[in-house]
Amino acid sequence: METADPEGMVPLEWQFADAKNRFSEVVTRALDEGPQFVTRRNEEVVILAKDEYVRLAGEKPGLLDYLMSGPGLDGVDLARDRSPIRDVEL
Repeated sequence: METADPEGMVPLEWQFADAKNRFSEVVTRALDEGPQFVTRRNEEVVILAKDEYVRLAGEKPGLLDYLMSGPGLDGVDLARDRSPIRDVEL
């Protein structure tokens, strides 16, 4: 069962079974017309275009950018410990 917006144009809500059977249409409408809501047992999810998601969530930095923006290693001793390995009896 679909629920349309006030203008009657965009189906905003889909029952899970309908969305599953018409998934291609749900995706096409999400891309062309905006977010599509899917309900399964009183739980809702939203299908939306990636561009819309990025706009809402903001651009996330890549892993390298994230790591490079962290604190520097100044003052951290990275020298290798050259002491001999201890003897262990087995």
